[in-house]
Amino acid sequence: MEEQTIVLILCCLGSYLCVGDVVGVEILSKSKLEKCEKGSDCDALNCTAKIVLNMAVPSGSSGGEASIVAEIVEVEENSTSNMRTLRIPPVITVNKSAAYALYELSYIRDVAYKPEEYYVKTRKCEPDAGGDIVKICERLRDENGHIIEHTEPTCCPCGPQRRVPSSCGNFFDKLMKGKANTAHCVRFPGDWFHVFGIGQRSIGFSVRIEVKSRSTVSEVIMGPENRSVTSKDNFLRANLIGDFVGYSSLPSFEDFYLVIPRQGKPGQPEDLGRNFSMWMLLERLRFTLDGFECNKIGVGYEAFNGQPNLCSSPFWSCLHNQLWNYRDADQNRIKRKQIPLYGVEGRFERINQHPNAGTHSFSIGITEVLNTNLLIELSADDIEYVYQRSPGKILNVTIPTFEALTQFGVATVTTENTGKVEASYSLTFDCSRDVSLMEEQFFIMKPKELATRSFKLYPTTDQAAKYLCSAILKDSNFNEVDRAECQFSTTATVLDNGSQITPLPHPKTGIDGFVESIESIGMKFWEGLVDFITGKTCSRKCIRFFDFSCHIQYICMSWMVMFGLLLAIFPTVLVLLWLLHQKGLFDPLYDWWEDHVWSDNRRIRPMARHDSDVHHHYKHHDLRTRHHKHDAQHKRRSTRQDHGHKHSGRDTDRYLHHVHKNYSKHRSGRKSRIKQQVYVKAKGPHKDHFDEQSW
Repeated sequence: MEEQTIVLILCCLGSYLCVGDVVGVEILSKSKLEKCEKGSDCDALNCTAKIVLNMAVPSGSSGGEASIVAEIVEVEENSTSNMRTLRIPPVITVNKSAAYALYELSYIRDVAYKPEEYYVKTRKCEPDAGGDIVKICERLRDENGHIIEHTEPTCCPCGPQRRVPSSCGNFFDKLMKGKANTAHCVRFPGDWFHVFGIGQRSIGFSVRIEVKSRSTVSEVIMGPENRSVTSKDNFLRANLIGDFVGYSSLPSFEDFYLVIPRQGKPGQPEDLGRNFSMWMLLERLRFTLDGFECNKIGVGYEAFNGQPNLCSSPFWSCLHNQLWNYRDADQNRIKRKQIPLYGVEGRFERINQHPNAGTHSFSIGITEVLNTNLLIELSADDIEYVYQRSPGKILNVTIPTFEALTQFGVATVTTENTGKVEASYSLTFDCSRDVSLMEEQFFIMKPKELATRSFKLYPTTDQAAKYLCSAILKDSNFNEVDRAECQFSTTATVLDNGSQITPLPHPKTGIDGFVESIESIGMKFWEGLVDFITGKTCSRKCIRFFDFSCHIQYICMSWMVMFGLLLAIFPTVLVLLWLLHQKGLFDPLYDWWEDHVWSDNRRIRPMARHDSDVHHHYKHHDLRTRHHKHDAQHKRRSTRQDHGHKHSGRDTDRYLHHVHKNYSKHRSGRKSRIKQQVYVKAKGPHKDHFDEQSW
């Protein structure tokens, strides 16, 4: 609290001002005017003398409270030009409260403070699996029992390179228990926060002016919402001209959202309290109001389940940059003695310390010294001025019903100048304590002119309520000429969690619950039967064709039929080749092989074995002559004649038997039989003859 004493000496002729012991206050002007009133019914002027002081009143240090005392001790009369000391000088006391910046708030929705990702290791993961299999990742239902979309778990296979590395087990575990996998889901436990949009700002403070003259005390209280006032005894009139612009501008939060912890149960918000350490200001681009974007505040089920490559992405992907991350970052800065980046506490002073602070209001203290321009009028004999005064009337006040917090109301007031001269008016709209204060409006109306003025109404609670308001019309002399009472209603704010739905348990009882259970079982059985016949489950679960354990686990009929056909192809091909072999279709291939490949291999044997293998040599030549070629038969006869002289009859018989035996082994299994002529030369008187032998 600062207190200064100012001595004011008003000199009419010399027009100078002597000021002593001045600290922080300035007298901007003093005037000597004749104040005259011109009424609508007469042309005469009703004049009185007034002292007019125009002063700049500063706020205290860092925008705090301030107090100023001024005393008028001497005046100079018009007629004598002599300075006269007042025996009982009037004393003016000005008390100014701390200044604050008040911001308009509009409720947006609620968001979770810390979304959590859960996973369950199982072997029978399905999107529609029950709680006994996927546990916490079971599909959620709303209060009516309907399944909430996109709340089903996402099933990921096992393996070391997955979202959650896990062991797949051995072959027998897969065969008996099913293929190992994990179920992943996102849930929203813990605290929730309100999200408010921040609108235009206004400056708020109050000024109390008190004037003591003799034994009378005149007092008025004014502020931005009530800028012109008159004391009850009409001795003191004051007008708040405005505020001087400072060197530092007030912060603008139109591109930010204010997040405040939610108190009480979901859907039943209570007083938000004064836990300013949890209040945060975050840029709007950090939020997703529809819940379709990952890694933003307000992320929903659909964004989590729809992210690409979910099973191969790191754990907690899509759930970064949440409210708890920004609060942790601020806490780390505070530990290092640094100013927080997102929290309100520590960045601003006097948070929500303005008068009549509602449950959803937001204000911060102004730390710069703010100078306020006041025009004070006191009754005196050395000032006169002229103004026009005319009566007026309030014709109509309309306020439609609106939703609290989410929207703002508009009060439309229609006024009329019922007099005969053009005059200035001021209009004040005053409501109960649960409605934010509104600035007084000044305007001019011509005779019989209608003017419509609007006031924005901002309730400070989100509950449905009725409010009583008064529209007050003042004339140019700041006297009340008409008043109109009105009331309006608001509906309760509908809290919106967006896509971050927290379902309420709603158990079914009675005959309705039993019938719905039977219908649910029937639908599941029918869907499972259709999937089993069409193979839809197998095609979705078993990607690889030779994944035997997976196909056996899900009993894939289509795969079994295809695998059986694949196995039947091999014996069918073998039988077909055997039948073609029996029919002799491959005999030309056999002959070509024997003539070109098998015979050539025989020829490259070493010469050292020629004598010992002579019988095989004859056999080889006999085989080459099996096509009845003339040149081949001639060579065979010549060869046999040469060898016939060297062998006895016994050797000849043994040679023929050996050739016949070996060749029969080589040609066994063939249907076609080739007749060969074997030349035999025996000892004795027998003649040489050809023995026709069947091979």
